[in-house]
Amino acid sequence: MSTGDGIARESSPFINNAEMDRGNKYEGKNMALFEEEMDSNPMVSSLLNKLANYTNLTQGVVEHEADEDTKRKEVKVPRMGTFIGVYLPCLQNILGVILFLRLTWIVGTAGVLESFIIVFMCCACTMLTAISMSAIATNGVVPAGGSYYMISRSLGPEFGGAVGLCFYLGTTFAGAMYILGTIEILLTYISPSAAIFKAEDGGEETEAMLNNMRVYGTCIIILMAVVVFVGVKYVNKLALVFLACVILSIIAIYAGVIKTAFDPPDFPICLLGNRTLSKRSFDVCAKFTESNNETKTTTLWRLFCNSSLHNATCDDYFSLNNVTEIQGIPGIMSGVLIGKSENNLWSAYSEKGSIVEKKNQPSVSGSEDVKIGGRPYVFTDIMTYFTMLVGIYFPSVTGIMAGSNRSGDLKDAQKSIPTGTILAISTTSFIYLSCIVLFGACIEGVILRDKFGEAVNGNLVVGTLAWPSPWVIVIGSFFSTCGAGLQSLTGAPRLLQAIARDGIVPFIQVFGHGKANGEPTWALLLTAGICEIGILIASLDSVAPILSMFFLMCYMFVNLACAVQTLLRTPNWRPRFKYYHWTLSFLGMSLCLALMFICSWYYALVAMLIAGCIYKYIEYRGAEKEWGDGIRGLSLNAARYALLRVEDGPPHTKNWRPQLLVLLNLDCEQLVKHPRLLSFTSQLKAGKGLTIVGSVLQGTYLDKCTETQKAEEVCKRCITNSCITQFWRNFIL
Repeated sequence: MSTGDGIARESSPFINNAEMDRGNKYEGKNMALFEEEMDSNPMVSSLLNKLANYTNLTQGVVEHEADEDTKRKEVKVPRMGTFIGVYLPCLQNILGVILFLRLTWIVGTAGVLESFIIVFMCCACTMLTAISMSAIATNGVVPAGGSYYMISRSLGPEFGGAVGLCFYLGTTFAGAMYILGTIEILLTYISPSAAIFKAEDGGEETEAMLNNMRVYGTCIIILMAVVVFVGVKYVNKLALVFLACVILSIIAIYAGVIKTAFDPPDFPICLLGNRTLSKRSFDVCAKFTESNNETKTTTLWRLFCNSSLHNATCDDYFSLNNVTEIQGIPGIMSGVLIGKSENNLWSAYSEKGSIVEKKNQPSVSGSEDVKIGGRPYVFTDIMTYFTMLVGIYFPSVTGIMAGSNRSGDLKDAQKSIPTGTILAISTTSFIYLSCIVLFGACIEGVILRDKFGEAVNGNLVVGTLAWPSPWVIVIGSFFSTCGAGLQSLTGAPRLLQAIARDGIVPFIQVFGHGKANGEPTWALLLTAGICEIGILIASLDSVAPILSMFFLMCYMFVNLACAVQTLLRTPNWRPRFKYYHWTLSFLGMSLCLALMFICSWYYALVAMLIAGCIYKYIEYRGAEKEWGDGIRGLSLNAARYALLRVEDGPPHTKNWRPQLLVLLNLDCEQLVKHPRLLSFTSQLKAGKGLTIVGSVLQGTYLDKCTETQKAEEVCKRCITNSCITQFWRNFIL
């Protein structure tokens, strides 16, 4: 049954359904001409062909690159559907570095329950934003421009420029985060020997790692910028490889979880009392070994004692406690999730530099006379608390606009953007929420809190769970983060170029220029420079909250745009998406604002200050574009409401303000004959009340058009010099 205005095609929540138009596709043609082609391209081969041509690059990139090679052949307009054009790009952008490098650590630190709350809040925020995006997408034709177009045309050039630049900065810092993730995987799990800076003692490991991040990050960003400059068609050819890496890594995690039910992997961890030991420095988890009926001390003994002799002076805690070995991945049936002695349900926040300890494990406290900094313990590198984990996790759910950013490349944007985006968010939300529970049910808490896998021989923690090999996750995550970094460096310059070409932010107009085929060369240089700032910060945990701010601000204004348009009942605001309501947009806006201050209140204030400065700058310079924004509509509605309230009854003497009408007499040269009349008017009303200034010209408008414009300029100049607030109109009789 049809709904709405009775049109059958509106029975779907998404209008412009391409399936409904198939009946007209071959109208007026001889179907026999198409029989062979239709029979030879079944659905499976068609899907495989589309996957072979899959690209996750933003709109316009393929056309620019094709333009370089196509002086000889015509470029065909891409016509992508929901699955290839929206669902897969969103899936690839949402699943990434945080899932592989930080999710296990978040689960171990916050516990399964609080981690579930963190993920649910972030996924709810993106789902509500996706509903608002769906309303915008089904409100009318969605031309090229994507999310920036949505915000700027709904909220006006001031908000469009401010939020567009914030979205650009978020995408740029995301590139820095992906590059830092790539280097962390390379130097920690693939080739630790490739590190340039080495730690002299245990206390300098963090500083050495940060310096390695800076050097390698700078080299990689230069290399990626060169690749993007030379031709992103090479990145495009690897898009399917990057997508396959993500999907195979997810499958390997679930396969590993299933395997732990009947055959858990062998990853023993060594404990001294209740403290976790790093296996990078020793191989045997014992104080003594038996060899040829002789008891010998181990490498572990020599790390805690001043000699290998049995009567050596040892660390007090080492002498009082036993060395034990337990399985780091006991399996999904082991009960570590809700066990009585220890479980992963509850949080275990800690201070920076504290030792990762196993809960409820018996231990005897020592005098701790000897410094523990050089001991082979597993330490926490940063102080942990709930709000900090929210800021680190949120970047993992960004990427929901990957489909809308390519709106001009879609066959049916009004159908594909809502369907593909919401399905991608639902899929990834299920993956994240299920992984939290599965990690907590399969892995020991001390391993989950071991951020860099030091207790399991330097393996990636999520990789220890994967089947058939940890290298599936390591290699897969390495290539996926490389691909995501390249895509950020490809997409961010084009977003900046679009803002610059709109001309709403004068000082960035130079970045609208590029190569002959439209490639944004100057914007790419600026993007690489800003990305280098994130590289110099060098810590993935520090960069993640920064880009969280910019993405949250963008999402907040998308929700605000929808809520404002609905509440103002804007005539051209008629979304056809069935499941949209303005309360959902308002809830999404509130949740985005709350998450900004939950993640980091000072970062939130800085992001708002940056957006506010850009807004006031555009307002001060005077935006030349006029897009009929909702903010002006809000002002008109407020003025209308106030005027109607004023007319409710006679004004009280305390509220009375003078209202004067002034008719100016103009001479033959359209100059004001009595300009002091305006000064007299200003004195009469003492700067209060309302003045209506007008002038009358004799003749027809077509004949007096030039005189009217000149009179308007002259009268406005006089009014400005007189410092009065007025409404001015020119009448032609």
